[in-house]
Amino acid sequence: MTAETSWREVMPLGIAGIFVWGLWLYRAVLSRFAKPVVNNYRTTVSVVVPAYREDAEILLDCLDTWLSQDPTEVIIVPDVADTEVIQRLAQVQDPRVRVLAFEHSGKRSALGVGIRAAKSELVVLVDSDTRWEPGLLAAVQMPFVDPAVGGVGTQQNVYQRRTSIWRRVADWLVNLRYYDYVPAMGRAGAVACLSGRTAAYRRAAIEPVLENLENEFFLGRRCVAGDDGRLTWLVLASGYKTVHQSSARAMSMFPSSFRAFVKQRVRWSRNSYRCYLTAVYKGWLWKVPLVTKITVLQILLTPVTMGMALGYLVFSRLELTGRGIVLVLIWLLVGRGIRGYSHLRRHPQEVLLLPVLALVVIMISLPIKLFAFVTMNKQGWLTRTSDSVGGEGQNSASLSGSTRTATASWPEVQQS
Repeated sequence: MTAETSWREVMPLGIAGIFVWGLWLYRAVLSRFAKPVVNNYRTTVSVVVPAYREDAEILLDCLDTWLSQDPTEVIIVPDVADTEVIQRLAQVQDPRVRVLAFEHSGKRSALGVGIRAAKSELVVLVDSDTRWEPGLLAAVQMPFVDPAVGGVGTQQNVYQRRTSIWRRVADWLVNLRYYDYVPAMGRAGAVACLSGRTAAYRRAAIEPVLENLENEFFLGRRCVAGDDGRLTWLVLASGYKTVHQSSARAMSMFPSSFRAFVKQRVRWSRNSYRCYLTAVYKGWLWKVPLVTKITVLQILLTPVTMGMALGYLVFSRLELTGRGIVLVLIWLLVGRGIRGYSHLRRHPQEVLLLPVLALVVIMISLPIKLFAFVTMNKQGWLTRTSDSVGGEGQNSASLSGSTRTATASWPEVQQS
């Protein structure tokens, strides 16, 4: 692989590798010791659902899964122009459903309306295209038996993952997060981001910080996306714990196309940079447990660490021969396969996707994150536009057996 390479020449790469693998092993082991809370704690629950031009069929299908778990109330906040959704919801004969038509000025504005209208002790925030697996609502309440817990995250997976290779890849990445990273932070009481697809909060923890959620500015610009990360850190900064409940499982729509997949990752990376840099600047990061500090700093520094490792290998140590290239590919695939154990033990046949997954991880870690970093203050949803229904690559037509062509969107604050 290298020409007359001594141990001294490869030592920098070896030290970096030991450090990175040590961090991964540290979190993976801690995650294995994390167990869901099990008790009989139950209280009143308000489900809050912001919805903008959502596919009515998808929303009603998701609504059935929420109502079946007996919440106290379900508050849906559609835009006033969503006439089809409003008409379809008016036909729902269930007194627990409240529809608050509202002229949206972004997702955060709709969240504010719904949270302020909630009457229950707990508020569960749900995306309008997210379905609940049986038992989610009961399980997500259990950690709140501890009065120090302010927010609880759920286990996430991709709905109809087999309908697209990009949904399979997304599900793989989601499994890595929710089996090897999030449980470790949850065990320490400081999950860095409770996914907005489904997350539960103590109402007393979020009502005082709603103004800071609705009116966040980063370098002079109003923030459009990243509401879940922002709310998580506001709760942490208030002195509450944020934990993970693996027994509460939600299934969400993910993009079916490569284009939409990339756009979603760019948006998420921008959100992460703004959210975590704010946590560093405000001093919030230094008050959370070590595992959360490490995870956040690694997310921020991934383009630097991976870029240096690959650059050192390619430009200093690698001979551009067939043998050298093959050995590098084996190194990438074996490493990614080991880290993907949590997913592969559930879907062993997807070992065939390992080359695609390895390339996607490099793509996310380098060009996407670098682009997101230099454009982090460019606001927008990317996968959602104001003249369509449903997210790009996330409409009902992208699901198996569907012939609909609608897509969903969030109104965005236009930024130059």
